[in-house]
Amino acid sequence: MADHQPPAQPSVDPAETTAPIASGQHNGVQGAGQGPQIISTSGQVDVLCGPLINYKHMSGTGTANPTWHGSVLIVTKPGTPTPSLSLHCLGAVPGGIGASNTSDSSSGSRTYEGVKLYEDPGKAFFRFVIDVPFQAYEAQWEYTIASLEPQIFMVPAISQSMRIMFHSCNGFSVGTDVDAWSGPALWNDVLRMHAQRPFHVMIGGGDQIYNDGVRVDGPLKPWTDIHNPRKRRDYPFTEKLREECDEYYFQNYIRWYGTAPFSTANGKIPQLNIWDDHDIIDGFGSYTDHFMKAPVFRGIGGVAHKYYLLFQHHVAPPKSTFTTDAPKTVKGDTEGVVGTDAVQLKDTFVLEETEEDPSYIIGGKPGPYVAEKSRSIYCQLGARIAFAGLDARIERTRHQINYPETYKMIFDTISRELSAAPDVKHLVLLLGVPIAYPRLQWLENILSSPVIAPIRLLNKRFGIAGGLFNKFDGNVDLLDDLDDHYTAHQHKHERKELIHRLQELSKQHSVRVSILGGDVHLAAIGRFFSNPKQQIPAERDYRYMPNIISSAITNKPPPQAVANLLARRNKIHHLDHETDETLLEIFDRDPGRADHANGDAPAKKTADANNATMPSRNYAIIDESHEPGQLAASTLAPADGTVAPATNGATADVSNTLEKKANTRHAIHNGEKDAGTKHPAASGLHRTGLCGTYGLDVTLRVEISPKDREGKTEGYGFSVPALDAKGHAQQGTHW
Repeated sequence: MADHQPPAQPSVDPAETTAPIASGQHNGVQGAGQGPQIISTSGQVDVLCGPLINYKHMSGTGTANPTWHGSVLIVTKPGTPTPSLSLHCLGAVPGGIGASNTSDSSSGSRTYEGVKLYEDPGKAFFRFVIDVPFQAYEAQWEYTIASLEPQIFMVPAISQSMRIMFHSCNGFSVGTDVDAWSGPALWNDVLRMHAQRPFHVMIGGGDQIYNDGVRVDGPLKPWTDIHNPRKRRDYPFTEKLREECDEYYFQNYIRWYGTAPFSTANGKIPQLNIWDDHDIIDGFGSYTDHFMKAPVFRGIGGVAHKYYLLFQHHVAPPKSTFTTDAPKTVKGDTEGVVGTDAVQLKDTFVLEETEEDPSYIIGGKPGPYVAEKSRSIYCQLGARIAFAGLDARIERTRHQINYPETYKMIFDTISRELSAAPDVKHLVLLLGVPIAYPRLQWLENILSSPVIAPIRLLNKRFGIAGGLFNKFDGNVDLLDDLDDHYTAHQHKHERKELIHRLQELSKQHSVRVSILGGDVHLAAIGRFFSNPKQQIPAERDYRYMPNIISSAITNKPPPQAVANLLARRNKIHHLDHETDETLLEIFDRDPGRADHANGDAPAKKTADANNATMPSRNYAIIDESHEPGQLAASTLAPADGTVAPATNGATADVSNTLEKKANTRHAIHNGEKDAGTKHPAASGLHRTGLCGTYGLDVTLRVEISPKDREGKTEGYGFSVPALDAKGHAQQGTHW
């Protein structure tokens, strides 16, 4: 197996592989905007990183001939000749949907020319925009670039929704013993599961890379070491510092995205990503406003945004980023976006994108600390699942997550698209940070209270309790994480309004909303639902929204005591008079302990009383419960033995109505019954047939032991019913 340690990647020396040719003149700076003007002496495609494959969107939904759209990215040495990509269909996935119907499997090979997105004297980025037709069967497509090993990805059948893998926190916090945690071992489990039943898309929920080391062993260390907060706040972000940070972020991406087995998955499973703070730096956006406006924060925000667009979205970056010694970048253009700096463009080429991919929802104005516009996503994932991902970092401050006008753009887009796609039964919404989660306001109050002031003074003067306070604004280090949460007191109103808008969207379009969240380094399942007093079955409850919390796939989990504390705080909260929320008690046992004798069992991860939070690395799988077109009754009957008639094709089995005093931390519908290791969805490999024709199966794959470099996991499952809003309305129940 490949070494898990990120391989050393020295900076590229163009002189070793390239030769100069004539430079152009632009904006008074030699070679500005024209690229490094060098050519490769090898005449070959010298790849530094990749290939990375992304899913973008599907067109022709609702027609007989829809099309899958995606992109592939490679990073090369500068001066590399323009590469091409060849693509052809290998036929049906063995054992996949429609595998017996492959009469139209002969697809001719097609070739795509690479488009250069960016080039400077150290590297070049090439994008291949690809598209393939959906077939009557689940198809294998193979692509090849130059001398790179061919890669195969899977596209669902025309009648099939995509099988989703969801992950977050794919990196290590500063100071973590990477070897003790077996590196990114869980990606081995992802690849094993993919080999048995392929994933069609992997959704990155943020922190796909950890760039925090820039302040520890990178160019921001001298800045971090300044003790005076005012001097640190006013420290300039010069062009020289920008170049150093640019090189650090690039090399960190090359190192991490080239580390197996993560790098292997990057070429086989199409990605769909939204970023979070560690993609920039820990806590970005959640420190005090005056400090977030410091030149260094504005500068690294721009540099991180540049490589986020290139590596994670395959999109050309802005031509320049903020520096304090370039007036145009400080003042920006008429819209507030960073202006063009001729010095930054010296020997550099940046593609001017003529149009955005239709999946993007671009914010109307720049963020307060990153002078660029937010980039949220809406697309359809096959036949019956839609996806929306909110960019909750560009516009974030300590007191807001997204602008009101951005929410309006996003909800207007989703509503319009759902109106045009009546076959969609589920909306999967990515927020990055959990939203149905235990309250920690009591801890916020303690950390923000006057009792902390004497400790802060001792820290400032003598360094006492150094681990408690962050190096940026001097506040308690944990506060930026708490301020990130939707459940933080300052986000309370925004959170409530967001849930209400989702409820209205669900009700209007009769679509079930399921929310993805990461960030917190443990696994859990939160749910919103109608107060039991209203006697509304979950299958007909537009307020029922599960929050699938999967984090981290690579970073180490919090201590057992933290997870147990969160579980003890798992109360039944009331969002309003009609809506309750709580975590589902899904963890019936710790992973791996049932397969060992007592003396040989893995160490316990949770207290016996904790069935709601799991401090162990994990990722999630989301898949349809049924084969396309299959009508199957649930294998689980309601607790009272009755089976209600199916309505509108949405549910083949409807649970009994909740008792008014039901313990909603336990199952509230048939798909949640026996949630955990005994649930039919726990394996993540077999469709359960639960929750009606259009139900979803959800699996949390949880690491058994961090010492296992193969990353073996145990599964915990539950199922999500589609929404039968019409059936509920016909019963005359009050909404």
